[in-house]
Amino acid sequence: MILGSSLADLARARQGRRRRASSWDRTGGNADFLGIGAGQTATLCDIEGAGIIRHIWCTMAAPGNPLYARTTMLRMYWDDAPTPCVEAPIGDSFGIGHAIVKNFVSLPLTMSPQDGRGFNCFFPMPFARRARIEVTNEAHSGMIFYYYVDYEEHDRPEDDLLRFHAQWRRENPTQGWGEGRFDDDIEGGQIGEYRRRVWATPNLDGKANYVILEAEGRGHYVGCNLNIDCFSRQKNDWYGEGDDMIFIDGDIWPPTLHGTGTEDYFNTAFCPRQEYNAPYHGVTVYSGTPDWPWKGKNSMYRFHIEDPIMFERSIRVTIEHGHANNLSNDYSSTAYWYQTEPHAPFPPMLPVAERLPRPD
Repeated sequence: MILGSSLADLARARQGRRRRASSWDRTGGNADFLGIGAGQTATLCDIEGAGIIRHIWCTMAAPGNPLYARTTMLRMYWDDAPTPCVEAPIGDSFGIGHAIVKNFVSLPLTMSPQDGRGFNCFFPMPFARRARIEVTNEAHSGMIFYYYVDYEEHDRPEDDLLRFHAQWRRENPTQGWGEGRFDDDIEGGQIGEYRRRVWATPNLDGKANYVILEAEGRGHYVGCNLNIDCFSRQKNDWYGEGDDMIFIDGDIWPPTLHGTGTEDYFNTAFCPRQEYNAPYHGVTVYSGTPDWPWKGKNSMYRFHIEDPIMFERSIRVTIEHGHANNLSNDYSSTAYWYQTEPHAPFPPMLPVAERLPRPD
């Protein structure tokens, strides 16, 4: 049995051999990085045999390119997969979108000092025959890239270990229908006319929801980060009325899991205006001002480490953009899950110009 790394099991004898792929200078000097030119792809590791990646650390410098977290693509392939099992901009992969890099801490992902430039991932990533990780620099200038890939080498794989996947998506803007303006209420138990109308509008199919993940096969969804840019003054500034709806194994309506609001899915409360980090949930970016509380860029995460969401045939993870999808905002996300192979094709990756964040 291949053990995990809980504190209770730390003293038990373990199988396997510790290995590492890194960017150390093969000449013995101190140039411990890869140079990746504009448009070039670098292979971080290409491991033959069975094993489990336990930790990935990386940092990079891209002079003159403050958006490197979105212009740098991360892709991972397990065994004989012909298409990537992981495909996302590197900053989004490690937990925050909008090309923002800043300190935060969760159990599986962190951005560490200095100013969040040390990216860390602790999701276990098993493979039976091969593991290949690539980074592509899609900017117009070069960069330098430092990394560790820490893994275990095993004599044989375990049959019941699923493969790690991550998928990035963006809808910019979401197609909202709302017009009018929320009153500055609720006062005396009364709500305004526009809010009553919006709240009374039903969503009884979830078809227009923002899609975080669609996958086919057997597996379990283990979380996401969601990034919302309220890029223009809208009639309803608060995005958090959007319910999460997770459709499992062909659900039509209602979904197996139906939530009560965006801030509720991300385990916060009452229109949060504070940044916060916990092992399984947090708000990493809040850009509001007193006169426009949720303007600009917002980012949050929820990891289902203790409560993975299992599926036997398929899963569709969605969330409303405002109640009944009345709001038009810039949504992007990275979903994380484990499943059998082969996986369904991912949506085509957007070209770099369409991945860039909106200017502040």
